Amino acid sequence: MVNAPTGETRIGQTEQVQSLDRDCTTLSRHVLQQLKSFSADAQDLSALMNRVGLAAKLIARRLSRAGLMADTLGFTGAVNVQGESVKKMDVYANEVFISVFQQSGLVCRLASEEMEKPYYIPENCPIGRYSLLYDPIDGSSNLDINLDVGSIFSIRKQEGDDADGSASDLLQHGHKQIGAGYVLYGPSTILVYSIGQGVHSFTLDPSLGEFILATENIQVPSRGPIYSVNEGNFWQWKESLRDYIRYVHRSEGYTARYGGALVGDFHRILFQGGVFLYPGTVKQPEGKLRLLYESAPLAFLIEQAGGRASTGTQDILDVVPTKLHERSPLIIGSKENVAMVESFIQDRSRNSRTVES
Repeated sequence: MVNAPTGETRIGQTEQVQSLDRDCTTLSRHVLQQLKSFSADAQDLSALMNRVGLAAKLIARRLSRAGLMADTLGFTGAVNVQGESVKKMDVYANEVFISVFQQSGLVCRLASEEMEKPYYIPENCPIGRYSLLYDPIDGSSNLDINLDVGSIFSIRKQEGDDADGSASDLLQHGHKQIGAGYVLYGPSTILVYSIGQGVHSFTLDPSLGEFILATENIQVPSRGPIYSVNEGNFWQWKESLRDYIRYVHRSEGYTARYGGALVGDFHRILFQGGVFLYPGTVKQPEGKLRLLYESAPLAFLIEQAGGRASTGTQDILDVVPTKLHERSPLIIGSKENVAMVESFIQDRSRNSRTVES
């Protein structure tokens, strides 16, 4: 930094160049930098991420005007394949992803919780080597009260010709993902992604219409103070999970934070450390979250950031689904916090075996 004759402080030339370079690091450029290549595969992934960014911009624009536009908020009256009531923004966001990728030539299939079967784009299939799995609007219960919501996505390579349209190649473990991420629609629109080379966040600059690099190589703290769980379900959990919650209640250094949208709660854990839990219940041991387009993408991210994701007994990325919309329990966050929850589950399991023997 140098002092001008007037006494004002001016930015030196080096600082100006560095600042400008940062402002020019867009999402698509960053992907190419990560891959250190301009090969066809690298350019495809860059273009694919750019398309995800476009979908995010369209959804963010709609959300910013949701209270001013007719037929934007509220329910459609329909029920999706999960048996859940569908909101109008769920439908809109799902259609945005379809429209954005329809003529991209990048993906052959799209799969989401709003569609019973994958959506095929026949004109793309001869050249589109990827499948995109996504949750178009996560946390839609927050929509009508103007709280955070998000989108989650997972990228997989197409395997086989899939002539029968069964999409059976998607029923593989989470290590098969080649990329994953989410978009958080909050005070700023933030996109976080990984293609297996660290986790990076971008903030949408409305004046440029571009996602600009904000934070590179995010690392989740090895231990954090936050536990995020819907404690309203306390008496529906197995005793091992209730034991863990009783433990944090009587221990110093823990704080509860739960917003009702997976993306928002996960984003806090990623930056501040701690653990997010969505366990199964006695009646529904598989839990509520969908493995392929909610749990597995976030597990991919947290492991890239140095954390862990577990069902309580198995690493999420090792789980092989048997159907497209399979659900799974989720315990995700800082390594030490996840291990602590697992220890309570293991202790109860050991005690049960001891009693039975």
